[in-house]
Amino acid sequence: MDSYSTIIRPLTTEKSSEQQANGQYMFQISKTATKVDVKHAVKDLYGVDVDKVRILIAPSKKRLVAKGRHWTKRPVMKKALVTMKGKKTIDPNKIKESKPNKK
Repeated sequence: MDSYSTIIRPLTTEKSSEQQANGQYMFQISKTATKVDVKHAVKDLYGVDVDKVRILIAPSKKRLVAKGRHWTKRPVMKKALVTMKGKKTIDPNKIKESKPNKK
């Protein structure tokens, strides 16, 4: 699986911002991604070694919209909590530049 299709986007919430001080980062990932895929994708995109990957699936939720007239359903989301080796810090919004392949 491609690194760019494995990690969809970094998740920035209050809880994930507090965890960044401990070297833990939260990402939204593809529904078919595994722990190994996430580990390789983080290493490719950010250039850091990964210690542990924990995956969770957030269930869909129903909510009222349009002044309480209609119900809508949020989709299922798959997240990954990635712990870096040595509590290294990264900027999750900036990926490293890839080197061009010479053939």
